[in-house]
Amino acid sequence: MVAEDDNIQDAGVQALCARVDRFVDEVAIPAESPAIARDVAQLDRRVTALRQQARAAGLYAPQLPPEWGGLGLGWRALARVLESAGRSFLGPAALNCAAPDQPNMLTLLRLGTPAQQARYLAPLTRGERRACFAMTEPPPGAGSDPAMLRTRAERHAGKWVLNGHKMFISGGVGADFALVLAMTDAGATLFLVDADNPGYEVVRDIGMVTVYQIGGHAEIRLRDCVVDDSAVVGEPGLGMAHAQLRLEPARLLHCMRYIGRARRALETAQAHVLHRESFGARLADLQQIQAMVADSHIDLHASRLLTLDCAARMDLGQPVKESSAMAKVFVSEAVGRVADRAVQMMGALGVSDDTPVGQIWQELRAFRIYDGANELHRATLARRLLSRHRAARENAHDDQ
Repeated sequence: MVAEDDNIQDAGVQALCARVDRFVDEVAIPAESPAIARDVAQLDRRVTALRQQARAAGLYAPQLPPEWGGLGLGWRALARVLESAGRSFLGPAALNCAAPDQPNMLTLLRLGTPAQQARYLAPLTRGERRACFAMTEPPPGAGSDPAMLRTRAERHAGKWVLNGHKMFISGGVGADFALVLAMTDAGATLFLVDADNPGYEVVRDIGMVTVYQIGGHAEIRLRDCVVDDSAVVGEPGLGMAHAQLRLEPARLLHCMRYIGRARRALETAQAHVLHRESFGARLADLQQIQAMVADSHIDLHASRLLTLDCAARMDLGQPVKESSAMAKVFVSEAVGRVADRAVQMMGALGVSDDTPVGQIWQELRAFRIYDGANELHRATLARRLLSRHRAARENAHDDQ
């Protein structure tokens, strides 16, 4: 009976993916345009319209529980659906399952008080408001190492007063509120800060190689930004742990979406080499091109397997600190290789605005930096694995 239930569920996910694919092909991809790729205001308007269509199609918020207006998918099912949605730059945002609001919603679902959920989470789930997650700072502040956090929150007259400087905050331009990580006497603490707070200032939208980022990448200043105790998310001093609750699934969600993006780049390149001729032969008949195609499919297949393995662990409620880091490192580099080969197969066309391949290539390069640089993840993984090996050897020696 378990196998039969699994088959029924799998058939349902396949049908949902087919519907998402149709929505992406017929609605989301036609809504793309290089003219709006870095225009925050136009992107907001375009995504608002797309979300109405996604709701009408029954595809809205696949990651949210039904009581919050979502489809209630598990992580393995979400991996397949988000790959389909991720083929379009606008697909995940249209379904309201794009960064940064998707992990912001998950954070508030797990840590928010009923009052916080009513005020902040509910409008996020409905797509009526946007938020950002403000952790990264300019040097010498926090980047890949959150322990370098310099933004401070201090108690004055029963309130919290925040001062700090944040950089590269995805979704920060036009966000209605921010989840701000700041250091307190108790340790790092997560705060909700409304964008209309007098001490909160979006300085600028930082130009980046990435495209179609809802809300751009903001530089934010906090100057005597006053909030009360109701702004604290979770517990004071546990901000680093709370941030990890957000970052671990966020890494995996990026993997899911970017596998879809790399798949689109490869499909575009394959269509090109099948009809393009050079030196008397189709490009597709050349062994060097064939090797690029084969290696790219291998990279995508391995990326899916790593992502699905981590998703299965999350469905079981198991820790994924190591498996999510492994998936992030491998997938970010594998999809980058796929996009790079797609550019090479297409030549000058691959770096033009006439196809999406060049923009996909630029976007996927940044994934090796997002949610912790790959070098940091490798170093952390190695320390854990070597420590475990050393402990096992010491235990074996003690047993002799």
